[in-house]
Amino acid sequence: MSKKKGDKKNKAGKAKEPIAAAELASAITQTARSLRTVLSRSLSEAGLYAGQDGVVLQLAEQDGQTPGQLAQRLGVKAPTMTRTIGRMEAQGFVERRPDGQDGRLTKVYLTASGRLTVEKIGRSIEECGALATSGFSQKETRTLLKLLRVMEGNLHGVPVMDEDEE
Repeated sequence: MSKKKGDKKNKAGKAKEPIAAAELASAITQTARSLRTVLSRSLSEAGLYAGQDGVVLQLAEQDGQTPGQLAQRLGVKAPTMTRTIGRMEAQGFVERRPDGQDGRLTKVYLTASGRLTVEKIGRSIEECGALATSGFSQKETRTLLKLLRVMEGNLHGVPVMDEDEE
């Protein structure tokens, strides 16, 4: 076996095995699941179920969106969003109102109770992120974030510019 330029060796002098793409995908998938599980547990203390935090944060950013807009922005199907909104309405976090200009449309708005959860969601996200990156240096955290953004861009066919290239 010939050594190619750029091949790395481990401390024993043997060539390092390349990381299998399947192993990487599995590790990222499992980490994302674990992160979501910890976050969901924290959010449940605020009375929110999985996925509802995204709806609250979208509405906090721009209140009065249609269920279709919310579904598109959150990457879920419209029927899923309709069920989520119904459940959140029953919990008192959101309310549906007819659009003032187009009577065929219904828009979703945060209630006072829903607005109170925005801060709780922010704290939960901060705590979860801190837990996930405990033991990482600031540089390692920035590098990980940069690599994940590039990976996300690759998966969507949108190359991400390096900050140094901008």
